[in-house]
Amino acid sequence: MESIIGKALGEGRRVLYEHEAYRLLKLAGISEVPDHCLARTREEAAECFSELPKPLVAKIVSPDVVHKSDVGGVILNIKSLEEALAAYDKIVSNVKRHLPDARVHGILYQHMVPQGLEVIIGAKRDPFFGAVVLFGLGGIFVEIFRDYSMRVTPINLDDAVEMMREIRAYKLLEGYRGQPPRDKMALAEIMFKVSRLMDSTPQILELDLNPVMSYPRGAAVASARIVVGEGGK
Repeated sequence: MESIIGKALGEGRRVLYEHEAYRLLKLAGISEVPDHCLARTREEAAECFSELPKPLVAKIVSPDVVHKSDVGGVILNIKSLEEALAAYDKIVSNVKRHLPDARVHGILYQHMVPQGLEVIIGAKRDPFFGAVVLFGLGGIFVEIFRDYSMRVTPINLDDAVEMMREIRAYKLLEGYRGQPPRDKMALAEIMFKVSRLMDSTPQILELDLNPVMSYPRGAAVASARIVVGEGGK
């Protein structure tokens, strides 16, 4: 983990590239990250397409792009080689049009995980309380409804389940209007491992897994953002 974080800080970056975040999560025992592949050329894009389960998502990899979708840096539901190559060209063109000086380090192709109930599992370092874990509805809903719960680390599995019960949308996890109940223990496991990661890695300042797709059985991380600093500062 230190080598991933050290590389980013050595390059003057405080935000890990998404493929770096996935690698760090896997090292922390969070295996629910999507299969992915970084392409720096169109030839590598073709190789990524052949290696990954379909459909795919393509995302810009750049230290200068904060909100990928705002600059046309994300293309969904890629099912053919032609679409994969076109996505490579289109994303590079979009980013250069919106941010001419942006440094483009490649395109990240990842398996487009099946749609599920979107939740967020996050963490940050509070100046007073230290590391704090967050759970709530995911996607844009966390910003619109602000329906989430928080706990100071460390948390255990029981704490994680209790956090789920505290949000107003808990009925969605239980099953609502014909929808099946969600696998709360799969989410609790991720929350527990995020808590453990924050306590063991003080260089991580913020961590957002948003969305995490929650299924009747299991869960999958669809996107990850990790902010780091020297010694947690």
